[in-house]
Amino acid sequence: MEDLLKQHFDQLDLDIRKQTPGSRFMDQKVTPDVLSFVADCIVNFLGGKDKDTVFVVGDIWGFPYFVKNTIAVFGKPSPENETVGSEYDKFIAQPLKTLAYAKILEEKKVGRKNTYTVLKPDILEYISQNERNALNFLVFHIEKVLSDSDFIKNFEEYKVKAQSTKLNSEDFEKLKEKFQKFILGYTNINGVTEINRVFPKVLNPYSAFYQIPGTEKGRMTHGRFIYPDLMYNRENFRDIGKDKTLSRQEILKEIAEQSEVIVYRVQKAKNIIKRHHSSSEVKDSLAVGAATQVHHIFPEHEFPEISDYTENLILLTPQQHNTRAHPDNKTQTIDLEYQKECLLSKMDSITVSVSKGDNLYAKERFVHVVNVGYNLDLSTNTSFEELKEIIRKR
Repeated sequence: MEDLLKQHFDQLDLDIRKQTPGSRFMDQKVTPDVLSFVADCIVNFLGGKDKDTVFVVGDIWGFPYFVKNTIAVFGKPSPENETVGSEYDKFIAQPLKTLAYAKILEEKKVGRKNTYTVLKPDILEYISQNERNALNFLVFHIEKVLSDSDFIKNFEEYKVKAQSTKLNSEDFEKLKEKFQKFILGYTNINGVTEINRVFPKVLNPYSAFYQIPGTEKGRMTHGRFIYPDLMYNRENFRDIGKDKTLSRQEILKEIAEQSEVIVYRVQKAKNIIKRHHSSSEVKDSLAVGAATQVHHIFPEHEFPEISDYTENLILLTPQQHNTRAHPDNKTQTIDLEYQKECLLSKMDSITVSVSKGDNLYAKERFVHVVNVGYNLDLSTNTSFEELKEIIRKR
């Protein structure tokens, strides 16, 4: 997918100095979690519709999937509450503006409304899958915009000083001041206050990616800017199950406290599986007919920390799901031999995905799934062949 992103951005000229008034390459609400969430809502809103379907902010705003999940994931008042209209308008419109600037969407002015169509469904899908993909996209986007605008040298100078431990607050203030002057000179943003709200959304993804200091509350951070602090919804955000400082009991407690968020993330992962697989992933005698069941290989109720991993989800037919995965349709019962078949079949899907570079799956995440499910401590460098042998011997 990185090759696809590079190919996409290489074809564009995103020079700020050449853009039309009203275009925004970045804004306050454009964080990895919000961008991924809005992209996910667009993908689901357009599901089954014509690829050239036109939509506006209000379509996403009124979409039941958005209404339900924005409350659960971000703890916001209902979008149906008329008193929060301005907040939700920004929450949706600003990510749409960024996606339009990057030519993932096409934006047109029709009367007083901005209308949108999807230009790059594959990249939109990639962004929608998870926050890390959204961050990867943002870093590509930010570097491309700054490079085309002949401003990247200022960020690179800041990065070099940070990596050589020579960075100080004066360097930060100098970068911030240059950014202010540049944006004032070449965009229709006419106030330093607003620019100072946008600046962290440009610097911090760049800083988190390169593990250098960013900015918080107008000042340079003391240490490197960390990934979770990029999120709009810091309180609910965590890479579930991957924090090495937490015991499994602590992870499960945190998951329980974030139950509504987990429900959204599991459903999102299931939707991804259904969009990317049209038939059963397990090629046995029951792989006949429509595959409609997304099955947790390691049960959701036993292993909630990997419940939203696409690597732990597999598409089956109803017959496979109700007679093999769960014998006699007893959903609390798992056939351990069939579980192994599912893992091996999932590995086949992952191998194809990795070879294509589509970023749907990652071997490292599959290793994590196997480690959690079997209580192992395998290295992420474990090969697919080694994984097959380990699974077969269980």
